[in-house]
Amino acid sequence: MVGIILGFYFEIAPLFPLLAILLFFPILFWLRKRQSREGFPLFEMGTVLTTVSLGMFVVAMAMGTALGNHYSQHDFERESLWHLKVREVLKPNSFSQRYVTQVISLDKEDVVGKLILNLPADSTSSKLKVDDEIFVFSKAEAIHPPLNPHQFDYKDYLRKQAIYHQIKAANHAVIIAENASTTPLGLASNAREHIISKLQEEPFGQEELSVIQALLLGQRDDISESTYNDYKNAGAVHILAVSGLHVGVLLLLLQFLLSPLERFPKGKTLKLLLVVLLLWGYAFVAGLSPSIVRAVTMFSFLAYAMYLNRPTNSFNIIALSMLFILLIKPLFLFQVGFQMSYAAVFAIVWIYPKLQKLWFPENVVVQKTWQLLSVSVAAQLGVLPISLFYFHQFPALFFISNLVIIPFLGLILGMGILIITLSLINQLPEFLVAIYNWIIGMMNAVVNWVAKQEGFIIKDIPFDSVQLILGYFTIISMVVFLSRPKRKTALALFAGIVMLQGWSIWNQFQFKNKESLILVHKSRNTILLHQTGKVLSIAAQDTSNVDRIANDYAVAERIQRLYKNPIQNSYFINQKKLYVMDSLGFYPLNKELEFLLLTQSPKINLERLLDSIQPKMVLADGSSYRSYVERWKTTCSQKEIPFHYTGEKGYYVFDLKNP
Repeated sequence: MVGIILGFYFEIAPLFPLLAILLFFPILFWLRKRQSREGFPLFEMGTVLTTVSLGMFVVAMAMGTALGNHYSQHDFERESLWHLKVREVLKPNSFSQRYVTQVISLDKEDVVGKLILNLPADSTSSKLKVDDEIFVFSKAEAIHPPLNPHQFDYKDYLRKQAIYHQIKAANHAVIIAENASTTPLGLASNAREHIISKLQEEPFGQEELSVIQALLLGQRDDISESTYNDYKNAGAVHILAVSGLHVGVLLLLLQFLLSPLERFPKGKTLKLLLVVLLLWGYAFVAGLSPSIVRAVTMFSFLAYAMYLNRPTNSFNIIALSMLFILLIKPLFLFQVGFQMSYAAVFAIVWIYPKLQKLWFPENVVVQKTWQLLSVSVAAQLGVLPISLFYFHQFPALFFISNLVIIPFLGLILGMGILIITLSLINQLPEFLVAIYNWIIGMMNAVVNWVAKQEGFIIKDIPFDSVQLILGYFTIISMVVFLSRPKRKTALALFAGIVMLQGWSIWNQFQFKNKESLILVHKSRNTILLHQTGKVLSIAAQDTSNVDRIANDYAVAERIQRLYKNPIQNSYFINQKKLYVMDSLGFYPLNKELEFLLLTQSPKINLERLLDSIQPKMVLADGSSYRSYVERWKTTCSQKEIPFHYTGEKGYYVFDLKNP
């Protein structure tokens, strides 16, 4: 993992780590024979250097930009003929259909790499499918960084999937190739789509069917926003993603159902083979998504450990599955799902047995409830810092939804697989549909009730990368201290708490004296953010359309109070003048300005205006037509006046320090 992180952020070419691996391997072989048990651990240090080099090599190969046949090593910024193969169909929005595509050739020259393909959302055009091959004459564009402060960085998100550019094309400019090659990924996608089409023919409720598709097949595109938010606020959103929880339950179910095979000669081996084949068959039916592939890989190793039936270190099994996955897909390390899955599994394996030792209830019902609660608490402790870092909220009633749903998850999954099987052979009885529809409806109702307890949902929690590291240090120290109450472990726990509190106090001190004024980008709106310490004043033309931008900024900057005001025409910024010209086009009274902000597409003669007021800088935001902005940009260039358009350069921070 260290090698992958170093290779990714320092963009190390694959040749250097490859040479290091070839150098270290014979040295390791020699050290293994010669090193004594006492003395400096040269063999262990050599192993560390070898695995770090291996991580750097596999991530460099996965990123691909240093390879000579990567499309980025060719002239790709002009209009060219691209031959692409669809690898993944992304969730569409109201404007476009989006696909992850693999580059086959560029101007008939074989190349490698991945691109995002954007096509207009046209109801008359058929959607592309996984494995479709297309030809498109276009140019690749860079993916833009976020236009507003503390906004989700889509460019960085795609970079962590080795995607650096996108192609935008009209539907009529795309030619679908005939006789495209078929891959397992395409077959899996077609199988999933066929199952979904069969389920849609059954009399399920709309909300219930969308949850069934997510629960069994990992297809979440049809889930309504309200239902998804309910599961998210109830701390049960992991149920909607086919991942480790589902595969773990399925493994236990298969182990139970196939246990009679153990009575036959070689029955245990046959059982292992069937379990692994059925797990991968389920992964195939679920579309071979990254989350299901890593979960099935991990539990395949666990099934083998159960087959051996001897004392096995669970951490070694988990680490071995992680090593296997990262060797093939090193960029999985940067995916939130991968991080949370392994953090939860590690926490369950480590913390759950310790929680069980705290209490031994005699009542069977209480005992099972305590076991479920222990698993939920252990998993939640494992993912808590990651969850706060990425999502900034904590559902305090997570244990209620987990206690109600998880005990029945085996029944829900088993019954769901039965329903899929019967539906495929057209033998699904209506009473079974009604029963399953009721079960899913009840689950949705429980989740909805938990989600409505808003007083127990702690939102907008500021949590940065330093707190992420300190949070894990504190949790680990706490578990170690509770397991072995000693002076050293107590000091470690105390140090973790003090460092967390100290970092929080330091941030409060920093933000207390901070003042900034920012012009952000928003289509059909003008927004100025003025931060003074922990107070944020929002000046906007439409104050009802600022919540998303303001909330992202407020959480990251630890804002405590927030005010909204209509925007004014003039401001004084540290003795500098800012004039906001709207659609009315009124000229400012002051003839000398530092900043001129053009909003709402005013119909003016900009050249005459610039000669009149002589601003030091001209700004334009997302409230104006793009054609107007291009004309203003040209005029400012001719007048040698700096011009800043938020739709192109992103938000603008006014200098409040220098008068």
